[in-house]
Amino acid sequence: MTTMRDRVKALVPAPVVTGVRHTLVRYGERTSHRRPLPDFLVIGTKRGGTTSLWRYLLAHPLVPRLFPGWNTKTSHYFEDTYARGEAWYRSHFPTLRQRQLLERRHGGPTRVGEAAPLYMFHPLAPERVAGLIPSVKLIVLLRDPVERAYSHWKERRTEGVEPLGFAEALAAEEERTAGERERLIAEPTYVSNAYDWYSYRARGRYLEHLEPWLERFDREQLLILPSETLYREPAATYARVLDFLSLPPHQLDRYEVFNDRRSSAMDPAVRDELTRYYAPYNDALAARLGMTFDWGS
Repeated sequence: MTTMRDRVKALVPAPVVTGVRHTLVRYGERTSHRRPLPDFLVIGTKRGGTTSLWRYLLAHPLVPRLFPGWNTKTSHYFEDTYARGEAWYRSHFPTLRQRQLLERRHGGPTRVGEAAPLYMFHPLAPERVAGLIPSVKLIVLLRDPVERAYSHWKERRTEGVEPLGFAEALAAEEERTAGERERLIAEPTYVSNAYDWYSYRARGRYLEHLEPWLERFDREQLLILPSETLYREPAATYARVLDFLSLPPHQLDRYEVFNDRRSSAMDPAVRDELTRYYAPYNDALAARLGMTFDWGS
């Protein structure tokens, strides 16, 4: 189905679009002092339902889009674009006046945020977020790590950056990503595609990536949800998220699953190996958080 956005892109030359975007970005930076920092961040996990939750949140009348309204859910500031500075980051969010207009129109508080699944996994993001917005609320979706890894691989295959089969990609992960986390820490402006693209197994060891957030933020600032609960009970989960953000209740007509990728079933031998691999990590996660997860059952 061709959208209006697609038709506009087809009619307007690319240099013109680039020029308009550059102008809007510059305007956003010039007015950054009028743009409050975000109230919430959806920090993970990749392939855990963050796009769906983000779309549900944007459907709330008191959750404005990122400026200037592009179809995006994140600035990537606390990972890949940190060197651009705070004014650039603030440029992505609505002005205080825009927020006040929405609040008068809809009779409630606005809540502004972004959804960036790499934030939870990036080694420098927790410290950066805590330094700039220490009172921010954090939303975490955690999916069965076996299913998450397979979905991650499917996405990479679809996007043409993964030539290997799933089992081969798992076997190659350690070599492909060797030293990347350490380099990200040593070189704050470094961007690692390999660390993002090929971290199928590592991303599912959730507790080691959550600990830096738990150390820097009060537990009350984090809402941690199993992705399966969002999939199974989207309306109830959405209501819980709105309550966490102190937003008034809002019902959606439907809870569409966004960014889903259908495919053939995972090889049973690979599934069995991953299930056994993640079992102790899942147990430690459940004990640390005081939660239960029905993964692997």
